[in-house]
Amino acid sequence: MEIRALKEKRILLGITGSIACYKSVDLASKLTQAGAEVDIVMTGSAMKFVQPLSLRSVTGRPVYSDMWEQDVHVLHVQLAEAADLVIVAPATAHTIAKLAHGLADNLLTVSILAARTPLILAPAMDTGMYDNPATSGNISILKERGVIIAGPAEGRMASGLTGLGRMLEPAELVDHIVHTLTREGPLQNKKVIVTAGPTHEPIDPVRYLTNRSTGRQGAALAQAARDAGADVTLISGPTSLKIPLGIELIDVRTASEMKEAVLNRVMDCDLLLMAAAVSDYRPAVYKEDKIKKGAELDSGLTLELVRNPDILNAVQKMRQEEGRGPAVVLGFAAETSNIIDNGEMKLIQKGLDFIAINDVSKVDSGFAADTNRVILLSRDGRNWDLPLQSKSLIAEKIIDIVSEELFDRG
Repeated sequence: MEIRALKEKRILLGITGSIACYKSVDLASKLTQAGAEVDIVMTGSAMKFVQPLSLRSVTGRPVYSDMWEQDVHVLHVQLAEAADLVIVAPATAHTIAKLAHGLADNLLTVSILAARTPLILAPAMDTGMYDNPATSGNISILKERGVIIAGPAEGRMASGLTGLGRMLEPAELVDHIVHTLTREGPLQNKKVIVTAGPTHEPIDPVRYLTNRSTGRQGAALAQAARDAGADVTLISGPTSLKIPLGIELIDVRTASEMKEAVLNRVMDCDLLLMAAAVSDYRPAVYKEDKIKKGAELDSGLTLELVRNPDILNAVQKMRQEEGRGPAVVLGFAAETSNIIDNGEMKLIQKGLDFIAINDVSKVDSGFAADTNRVILLSRDGRNWDLPLQSKSLIAEKIIDIVSEELFDRG
């Protein structure tokens, strides 16, 4: 899938001699599919594990290894100057040591020394090698110079031992690359809060009231804001989603917990995106023990419900009466009928700047779907029809639109 932050970016991928080289093929493939142009430099030992042909096949580009390549003038300078980012994956203890001490005896190390772009290293080695004071010292030196160390992860090694030293998975490294490339985006130095997912309102220790929200659209909004350079906090109800790198996650369960988390952090934020599907009601009484079936319940069970606190109303009061809070607020309206009328009513009642309306009765959009279709309305009467597409693309377009409003307000 194409990733906007990687489109037409030149990534220099260095591959050194580790059994983790097999992951490098997948990483090169993922980066290429995301829209990047991937130049690859392999060390001689790396070619003992993976053949250059495998990498050429997934990138459609040359693979370099010889520092004395005759058909390219000053190859290491050309590779270094063309790169938007350099990543070494896997990065062995030997290569890490060379880079820490400025050694340049192969095409990869000399290209890195010539580069003036961000450098990411993804260590891959046995636990003992990673824990060795020499390796720890070399990594500390590189960190002090601004080199980004991605990983390693904990797990089983090729030696059969288990511990810290496994190279991160390719998808995780792609996220590191995107996060690094987007730190100076249009929302740099802006604070964004996103709410996502459902809330769970407990009935007894084993039961609760909830809805079908998975949190995917909210998580996509958080990632799109991060990719625009923002400092992002994601306040999420219970979900199973993996949260992207660089996003502060605050886990909540109930609507009351979400309200408290939002109000504690919203005072100094620039943009609030309320994508959570917050339960409107909760049981009036929480049963400390599990409700048991029995003769007294043969005729059915009645639950008394009370209204949950309205988070957007609390934010509206803060903005209007106290003059504090986010400059721009966007809410979501999950509707099943009269979606425009209901959405416009919520836009006005909640004092929103934008509302994203989606018809959750459709099987291909809304809850539990990878795609969505949204009608975005603004307080000043503008509207945008965002047709069926991935939730990631929906999120990017929403961030583009609300960012313009944020800039217009200074």
